[in-house]
Amino acid sequence: MNSKSLQTALQDLPLGGFRYYEQVGSTNDIALNWIEEGGQDFSLVVANEQISGRGRSGRSWHTPPDSALALSLLLIPNIAETKNISLFTGLCALALVDALKELYTLKAEIKWPNDILIEEEKVAGILVEASWEGDKAKGIVLGIGVNILNTAIPDSDNLHFPATSLEKALGQKVNRTKTLHGILTALVKWRKVVGKAEMVAAWNENLAFRGKQVEITQGPEQVIRGELLGVNQDGSLRLDTAESIHFGDVHLRPMRL
Repeated sequence: MNSKSLQTALQDLPLGGFRYYEQVGSTNDIALNWIEEGGQDFSLVVANEQISGRGRSGRSWHTPPDSALALSLLLIPNIAETKNISLFTGLCALALVDALKELYTLKAEIKWPNDILIEEEKVAGILVEASWEGDKAKGIVLGIGVNILNTAIPDSDNLHFPATSLEKALGQKVNRTKTLHGILTALVKWRKVVGKAEMVAAWNENLAFRGKQVEITQGPEQVIRGELLGVNQDGSLRLDTAESIHFGDVHLRPMRL
C-alpha cells in the first residue's frame, strides 16, 4: 500500500482530496487541521503507521506498520447532517459492517457506541470528531481503525476488550486497499440515509448484545445494568430502565451469568 497505488485504486470514488503518510501521530489530527486549511468534502487521510492514534476519552494506541487500516475521512456537513452529528458514529459502524459482509461475507456487529466486533472480539474502532465555529460545524472527521493482519492485534496487557483481526477471522491474509475501498463505498451509501428511520433500523439489526443483559460503566463510579433494547433515533442507547445512555466515557460489556 502506497500513495500511488491507493490513488489508482480509489479513483472511482468521489474523493475531495487525498493525503497518504508512511507514519503519522494521528490521522484525525491531520484531518482536523485540513478543515482549518479549507479541505474539501470527502477528503481522505491514510497512514501506514499511526503512533499516537486517539480513542474515546483520550485513550491512545499504536497502529503498527503494514498491518492495519488507519484512516480519517473529512466531511463538510450540510444543514441536515449538522443536526445529526450524533449519528455519524453509527453511520461509520454500519459502513464497516456492510463492507465486511460484502467483501468477505463476515458477520460483524456494532458494540455501542464505537466498536465493531466479530464473534464478540473487536476488529475495528471509530472516533468521530468535529470542528466548530460557533454553533456551525465546519467539518466532521470520521476516524476509523481496522485490524487487518494478526500483527495489528494489541498485546493482552493493552486490551480493554478482546480483539481480533480480519486475517484471524478469515484464516488468510487480507488486502488493505480492497478493504479501504469497500469501507469508503459503504460510507457513500450510508451517508445518504443518515438520520432516517432506515439507518436507525439497520443500526438496531446489527447491534451486538441486543436482547441480552449488559453492564455499562459510565464514568469512574456509575454502573448501569439491564437488558439492551436498542438505540434511539438520536443514537443514544436504550435499556429496560427509565434512562437512555448517551455518548461519553462509557464501557459496555455483556453480563456473564
